[in-house]
Amino acid sequence: MKIGILSYHFPPEPAFIPGSLAEELAARGHEVRVLTGFPDYPGGHVYPGWRQRWRHQTHSERLTVRRVPRYAGGDGSAGTRMASWLSFAGSVALTGRRYLGDVDALYVFQLPAVTFAAAGLLRLLGRVPTVLHVQDVWPEEDQLRAGEAHRFSGRLGATLRRIYQEADGIAVSAPAMRDLVVSGGAEAGRVRVVLNWTDERIFRPTEPSRAARRLIRRDNRCVVMHAGTIGVRQGLETAVRAAAALGDRMDLVLVGSGAEERRVRGLAAELRADNVRFVERRSPLDMPELYAAADYQLVMLRDLPELRGMVPGKLQAALSCASPVVASAGGDTVAVVERARAGLSCPPEDWAALADRFWLAAAIPPPARSEMGRRGRDAYLREMSLRAGVDRIEQMLQEVTSRPGRRRR
Repeated sequence: MKIGILSYHFPPEPAFIPGSLAEELAARGHEVRVLTGFPDYPGGHVYPGWRQRWRHQTHSERLTVRRVPRYAGGDGSAGTRMASWLSFAGSVALTGRRYLGDVDALYVFQLPAVTFAAAGLLRLLGRVPTVLHVQDVWPEEDQLRAGEAHRFSGRLGATLRRIYQEADGIAVSAPAMRDLVVSGGAEAGRVRVVLNWTDERIFRPTEPSRAARRLIRRDNRCVVMHAGTIGVRQGLETAVRAAAALGDRMDLVLVGSGAEERRVRGLAAELRADNVRFVERRSPLDMPELYAAADYQLVMLRDLPELRGMVPGKLQAALSCASPVVASAGGDTVAVVERARAGLSCPPEDWAALADRFWLAAAIPPPARSEMGRRGRDAYLREMSLRAGVDRIEQMLQEVTSRPGRRRR
C-alpha cells in the first residue's frame, strides 16, 4: 500500500512510535510518506542545524519525510502551544492534498497538538481511509489552564469529536481509553486497543556498569528508581512520603526533572528523608544500565479520571528491560502489571499503601525479583512489542482500505 502518516513530532525528536512505525511499514514493503513539522521538542526551539522552510523532503528506499513550518515559541504557555498547533494545521492544509492525495490509507498519530491539522487533512483528502492512533484524550483543565487559550477549548473538543466520527478505524493506547473515545463520539465497532511499544534498540535487558552502580546504589539497600518527568501527573510527593516512612530499609532514587522537582525536593528536605536521592536527567542511551542497577522501577500516576486510561511509556521501557515494577496508579497501568505478574501495585495517591509495597519489595529475595522481571519481559514481547503493535496497525490499515461502502466526508 501507499500509506500516509501525519504526526506532529517525528525523529530526531523522541517520537519513536510514529518513527519506528514508519520504518517498519517501509521494511514490510509499503510505500510510506510522512508529513510532520521541524524538530523542536522539548524546548520549543528548532534544533541546531535545522532551518524551517517549505520544500524540505528526505528520502530513503520506501520512506519519504516531508517537513512543514510551524510556530516555535519556546515559552511553554498555553497561547504559544495553541499558536504552534494552528500554524501546523495551516501548513498541513497547504501541502497535504498534493503530498498525500494518492495514498491508499492515512495513519494519524493523534495527540491534541495534531487535532486541527488532522481535521483539515481529512476534509482535503475526502475518501482516503483513515486510522487514528489516539495517545491522549483532551484534558481541558490541564492543557488550557491559561486564560488566553480558554476560548479554544470548546472548538478543540468539537473538532476532536468530528474526527472520531469520521475516522474509519481508531486505535487506542490503553483499554480504558476505548470508553473515553467512544463517549467522545467514536463508533464502538471501529475502536481497537493497540498498546504502545518502546524503543527496543535502546531498552533491552543488560548488566549494570560500575558507573551505573555507583550512581544508583549506596550500599546493599533495596533501590526503587523513578525515571522520567517529575511533574503534576506523577504525584511523586506520595513516593517521598512513603520512602521517608521506611528510613534506611530502602532507597528511592528519582532520575529526571520537571515542573514539580522543586516541590518534591522541598518535601524530601522537610521530612529529612535521607533515603530519597535525586539524579539529574540522563540520556535514554544510559537508562537501561541505570534500570539494571536498581531493584525496581517505580511507575506513578495521580488519581485523575483521564489518567486511568493511560499507560505511561516508562512502563513499557521497564518491562522491555526485564525490570520488576512497583506501580502506584489506577486503571490500565496497574492492570498491565498485575496481569503480567511483573511487580507490585497499590492505589494511587496513598502514601501508606505505597510504603507497604516498598517494605514488601525490599523483603522479596533477588531471585524472585528476577522472575518478576522475566515475566514482565515475556508480557512485553507478547503484547506490547514493536512487532505486535505494527502487526495490529498494519491489519487495521488493510481492513479500512478493503471495507466496502466507505463514507464520503
